[in-house]
Amino acid sequence: MATKRDYYDILDVSKNASKDEIRKAYRKKALEWHPDRNKSSSANEKFKEINEAYEILSDPKKKETYDQFGHAAFDPRYGGAGAGAGPGGFAGGPFGGGQTRTYKQGPFTYTYTTYGGGGGPGVEFDFGGFSDPFEIFEQFFGGGVPFGRREAKPRYGLSLSFMEAAKGTEKNVNLDGQKKTIKIPVGVDDGSRIRFRDFDVTIDVQPDKIFQRDGADVFVNHKIPLSMAVSGGTTEVPTIDGEVRLKIRSGTQPGTMIRLRSRGIKKLHGFGRGDQYVRLQIKIPKRLTEEQKEAIKKFEE
Repeated sequence: MATKRDYYDILDVSKNASKDEIRKAYRKKALEWHPDRNKSSSANEKFKEINEAYEILSDPKKKETYDQFGHAAFDPRYGGAGAGAGPGGFAGGPFGGGQTRTYKQGPFTYTYTTYGGGGGPGVEFDFGGFSDPFEIFEQFFGGGVPFGRREAKPRYGLSLSFMEAAKGTEKNVNLDGQKKTIKIPVGVDDGSRIRFRDFDVTIDVQPDKIFQRDGADVFVNHKIPLSMAVSGGTTEVPTIDGEVRLKIRSGTQPGTMIRLRSRGIKKLHGFGRGDQYVRLQIKIPKRLTEEQKEAIKKFEE
């Protein structure tokens, strides 16, 4: 029997990786190896392997057990998860019992198991922002029933600016000599695929000079003068809906992060909006007079 790969190697993260880093690594790997997107012969097996690794490493208790006992902690042959009460004692702990789910997509069949406590019902876990690994299709097809036979459709790439993707837009394009109006929903992300009746469109979102995105959240680096960081004041901060006034407290330190609730992007598959995070950077003067330098020294004293 082949030796199972280390879960950290599968997701390409370190043992000290945070939960958020593990989630981001999972999303990246899952999108890369999803059988509907990756046509290599090993895609289905790698996709299964990626989800198995994420199920363990995303759960603090399972991760701790894996770090201590390795794969044996979840192997039924050694009394691991899903094995019922048995030698080794693992099944009597938090990983006893399991629930298996199987999905089919074209020539692919995928099975994964979620484990519950004390031999009880299976417990769903967070698939990096998806409710289960097959909801990744939401990224590709913009919703709808994810499985079942599909006829091959033409695929086109469409480049959008950051704002067009965040706010939604309509694009008039010429596809194979026919004029089409493509309606882009609010909140699409880079790599999303939108399914229309006669064709699919893959979205390419261009980087923005001001805004950076993580899911529905937006990040902005904003510079304030040294005097404002020391004494406090107000500054105008850009958001996707326009500038807002932000109060700066006296004694603000470089790198301070301020959260603006619901100032992010509308969630594509869900309700509400993400947040905007403003990272404050202090503008240090490059040239100071001797008098100014002396004033700063006196201030420090």
